[in-house]
Amino acid sequence: MSLTENQNVKSIRLIRRKEVQSKTGLGASSIYALMDQDKFPKPITLSVRRVAWIESDIDQWIAERISKHQFKLAQKG
Repeated sequence: MSLTENQNVKSIRLIRRKEVQSKTGLGASSIYALMDQDKFPKPITLSVRRVAWIESDIDQWIAERISKHQFKLAQKG
C-alpha cells in the first residue's frame, strides 16, 4: 500500500447502523427500504453478520437532502 492510500484509509471511518440512524433520523426499516430503491448508500460487509457504512457516504447523502431542500425553498421564494 502506498503512503497516499494508507493516508486515505486512515481518514475513512466506518459506522454501524445505530449511528447511521442517529445521524439521519431514519429508522432501520426506512434505511433498508431506501437501500432497496437505490436511494441510500449500501453498507460494506465486515464479516458474516456485520456490516457498516462509510461515514462520508452517509454525510454526502445528508448533504444532498439538505441541498434539495434548499433548492425547493428557493424555487418557492
